[in-house]
Amino acid sequence: MATLPHPKLACRNVWKVFGSGAKAFLTSQANPSAEALAKAGLVGAVRDVNLEIGEGEIFVIMGLSGSGKSTLVRCLSRLVEPTAGEIIFNGENLLAASDERMIEIRRKRMGMVFQHFALLPHLTVLDNVAFPLEVQGIERAARAARAQKMIELVGLAGKEGFFPRELSGGQQQRVGIARSLAVEPELWFLDEPFSALDPLIRREMQDEFLRLQSALKKTIVFITHDFDEAIRLADRIAVMKDGKIEQTGTPEDIVMKPATPYVTEFTRSVAKAKVVKVASLMRSAPAGLNGAAIPIRTTVAEAAPRFAEGIDLLRIEDGDGKTAGALHRDDVVALMMRG
Repeated sequence: MATLPHPKLACRNVWKVFGSGAKAFLTSQANPSAEALAKAGLVGAVRDVNLEIGEGEIFVIMGLSGSGKSTLVRCLSRLVEPTAGEIIFNGENLLAASDERMIEIRRKRMGMVFQHFALLPHLTVLDNVAFPLEVQGIERAARAARAQKMIELVGLAGKEGFFPRELSGGQQQRVGIARSLAVEPELWFLDEPFSALDPLIRREMQDEFLRLQSALKKTIVFITHDFDEAIRLADRIAVMKDGKIEQTGTPEDIVMKPATPYVTEFTRSVAKAKVVKVASLMRSAPAGLNGAAIPIRTTVAEAAPRFAEGIDLLRIEDGDGKTAGALHRDDVVALMMRG
């Protein structure tokens, strides 16, 4: 894995082992296997994890149930205490921080959204969103103003006086997102936030999430077991199995260059066109190429229907709206024929 020059968050050789004498066992053993842990009556929920997450990156940790992904994200915020290793946030080792310091960091610099919305049923939408600001001791008018801003940001303007029971599942999750954003966190943890939602609402929430990120540029750690969700949202993905990281890379890396047999099997049914971005297929744009364009982060599957209009070439735009290259129909067909 390439080392980032200034990672926002990094974990070095992080372990979480459950069972009596776990810390002493790790001290006496160099990188014990799952079998060695089991023989000692221990469970390695997170095993020797090394990760670096860049500023403004959407980093997705995924794996099947029991792979250790949720335990890992709780270790990163020290909601679960790691058994060994280092967790570095903005250059500070969180495992050396006092309980008081960790409370301050969680309150002011981290946001968290979980699968279960955990809204307070006796509070209105406005008061639910403002609640973490109340915990911080922020004056009522100031916290109400910031809560109102977050409510508008997630598209719930007009619902400020509603109670959770009066909202749909998707609306309740938007309240949870607004609440976590109210503290204006530097680091945002989301643990399967959309998995309890119906498929259509889930897709809408993914769209909303990407819209928010395009505006806020947060550093995000996102947990999911859904590969389609991961490849749609992630800048990079870490695939976990039995507490260990099998591979870390871009969605294209994971699907096109699987590093282990497990990752190969895990991604076998993923259509390559859903993962590969047009940037990977584009060629130099011929002089004078004009007309409608597609963003450079568009997947080949999203771009392909445009060729049904009878064109052979599509202009690709970079993030500044400038022509970055051209996508050829033949290249799209060739990729899709490969599965």
